Amino acid sequence: MSEIRLSPLPHTWIFDVDGVIVRHNGHKDGNDELLSGVRAFWDQIPAQDVVVLMTARSAEEVEEFVDFLRAAGLRYDRILCDLPVGERILINDQKPSGLQTSIALNLPRDAGLEDITVRIDPTL
Repeated sequence: MSEIRLSPLPHTWIFDVDGVIVRHNGHKDGNDELLSGVRAFWDQIPAQDVVVLMTARSAEEVEEFVDFLRAAGLRYDRILCDLPVGERILINDQKPSGLQTSIALNLPRDAGLEDITVRIDPTL
């Protein structure tokens, strides 16, 4: 099990869609399905946080995916679509206190999120 330790500050969550939230390329056969642990993980995201989804899916495909998200009860704030399929690079600054302001997890495709927990650590 992996634990993500976070400060009590508001956060921005950035998720890839296919292979992290839903089965990779499931939409191509008309069968998006949530991966294991996704709903429980979403429940750990603090209400004040922002959720950004990113995908290589086209804008037209994302319209249908939004309906799927609503039906699944998963909240999000923004969806970035038509992205390249290569690496996603996040570059952020470190706070003067030393707080690391970027966290990256590389998960096996379609593994789901059930083995990841979130802990707000007031000491950070």
